[in-house]
Amino acid sequence: MVAAELHELTGYIDQLTNAHVLCIGDLILDRFIYGDVERVSPEAPVPVIRIQNETMMLGGAGNVVRNIVSLGAKCTFITVIGQDDEGAKLTELVAELENVEAYLLRETHRPSTIKTRFLAGGQQLLRADKETNEPLSSSSEEDVRRTALEAIVSCDAIVLSDYGKGALTDRSIKDIITRAHQLSKPVIVDPKGDFSRYRGATIVTPNCSELSKASGMLTNNEESIIEAARKLLSEFDIKSILVTRSQDGMSLIDSSTVEHVEVKSQEVFDVSGAGDTVVATFSAALAVGVNRLHAVSLANLAAGIVVGKVGTATVYRDDLLNAVHTQNYYITDSKIVSASVALEKIDHWRRREERIGFTNGCFDLLHPGHISLLRQARASCDRLIVGLNNDSSVKRLKGEGRPIQNENARAHVLSSLSTVDLVIFFEDDTPLKLIQLLMPDILVKGSDYKIEEIIGGDLVKKNGGEILLANIEPGYSTTKTIARMSMN
Repeated sequence: MVAAELHELTGYIDQLTNAHVLCIGDLILDRFIYGDVERVSPEAPVPVIRIQNETMMLGGAGNVVRNIVSLGAKCTFITVIGQDDEGAKLTELVAELENVEAYLLRETHRPSTIKTRFLAGGQQLLRADKETNEPLSSSSEEDVRRTALEAIVSCDAIVLSDYGKGALTDRSIKDIITRAHQLSKPVIVDPKGDFSRYRGATIVTPNCSELSKASGMLTNNEESIIEAARKLLSEFDIKSILVTRSQDGMSLIDSSTVEHVEVKSQEVFDVSGAGDTVVATFSAALAVGVNRLHAVSLANLAAGIVVGKVGTATVYRDDLLNAVHTQNYYITDSKIVSASVALEKIDHWRRREERIGFTNGCFDLLHPGHISLLRQARASCDRLIVGLNNDSSVKRLKGEGRPIQNENARAHVLSSLSTVDLVIFFEDDTPLKLIQLLMPDILVKGSDYKIEEIIGGDLVKKNGGEILLANIEPGYSTTKTIARMSMN
């Protein structure tokens, strides 16, 4: 991808805040229970998990909605839930989202869908589902249909997030697609089962398994994927199919062209929810008039980010902007992340009982003194995060003419070091806000500081963390090096 195209993508990301996406589909409560396994049950040959903590988040169509609004877009959301405790929790979680106009329609005798996952040592041991795929009552079907048809008028793109739990009926889907075509608005479908119910959709986004099942064909290589997709395009009058292929990327296929893109991620932690992220990013881009190929590029960047996270994760606008900058430097395995991504990685590392270290600086001209400090810092922890002053911060601290290297160059030099796990920009004169957010286990500064002078040191110690004063290599100084260069 050339620099001009990357610049275009940056402009498109900025436009996403103008998108208004209508999402209709099945809402799921994703519950994650974390613990340790130290023995096998005497009652049966199964592991015994000692529960430590649990989290709940929006899944299914709810994860699409989370991703739409995390990109800065507005979302109207229509779904059906039960009048039960899980329904109350789903209502609470949706209410926490910004820029969402939600219609959570309730059915008295319908259970809300919950998927409970038990995890230990970074591995999923068991998943337990409570759900129904019974058809909606006629009154609930009409409520969904009527609300959706009214909402289409004020939205820019429509997403049908079908998890086969009953919120989307054949009649509702047909009428929504027909109305969207009348208003020249794209309909993006995340499918389940028979594609005949999505006849006339603009884009359908199956994974390889769903494509194989719907077409009745094997999809074990690129040629077979294209053949299966074009069979469905022809049979059901669908304009394009975007096949999501987990860590292998995605393929946009229509009757005459194929565009394939590879997912680029630092480390694949979890591919669950990646399809929701693709649908959300792709639909938000189409909503603001981005052409299909550039929308796929944005969705590809988002997918590469989300598979590097844990659980049904979301992607933020600054994540996408950061990914564009990374591609501009042709570095695939970037360690340069936003604070939101860092928090998710830290959560993953801490569940593996890894200690998190933090240091910060301008790192303008990297010299042996910097390398020594970073080595000492990394030796004291399992993961080292570097807070990097951005350009405006360096200028305020060091004066005119600084930094010598811009923030992207400095960040990429740092990220190339094996001692550094993550690099995060900060714009303040001190990293206090970043330290408060990350709360590292070990805070590292040079031995030219006194303990009481270290910004954030009191917070880290109060939280049970440690302060490390790294030995200073004598004779190295960026400021003195620049001064000598000026004399010459």
